[in-house]
Amino acid sequence: MREFLHRRLVRPIVDLLTQGITPEEIALSIAFGLVLGVFPALGWTTLLCVLLALWLKLNVPAMQLVNHLAYPLQLLLLVPLLRAGEWLFRAPKLGLSLPQILAMVKADVWQAITSLWAATMHAIVVWALVAPVAVWVIYKVLAPVMRRLAMGIGLAMAEAGGVPAVRVVDDPTLFQKKGQDGAPAVAEVC
Repeated sequence: MREFLHRRLVRPIVDLLTQGITPEEIALSIAFGLVLGVFPALGWTTLLCVLLALWLKLNVPAMQLVNHLAYPLQLLLLVPLLRAGEWLFRAPKLGLSLPQILAMVKADVWQAITSLWAATMHAIVVWALVAPVAVWVIYKVLAPVMRRLAMGIGLAMAEAGGVPAVRVVDDPTLFQKKGQDGAPAVAEVC
């Protein structure tokens, strides 16, 4: 499991940091990718991640990486989000388990969509209420971790000689700053 996480998560993040993407952008991309990855409507997360990444000018590969890794978490949270939607809207309980929902989708997608429409909309409302807070918390946790990782990579690369080192700009207002051309400010390359 450790090798899998290193190969599928850590190594790609390190690669992004060495390409000049700021730790803050990576942290925000991961936060949005994870939260969108548990969106309670199956089949929509990839499109939502791409659209949001393009709109916010975030890193599409980082968001998609986390989105795909979050798929088991999406399945794990699907029924609890449906239940929370039933509670919030005082809707009748469906009484379906995850295997039953997946069997419905596999047997007839259109029938599953029409049968689960209201429950899915209720779950999406619950997700939408929780999502902004979740993105904020995940970002606040990951940003310092990504900065430390970038600093470690920068030092290691500088010691290797000849390879540019990334200098992390420790500025919480980084995303509000704009360069002369109107583009977001980025980490500096030494």
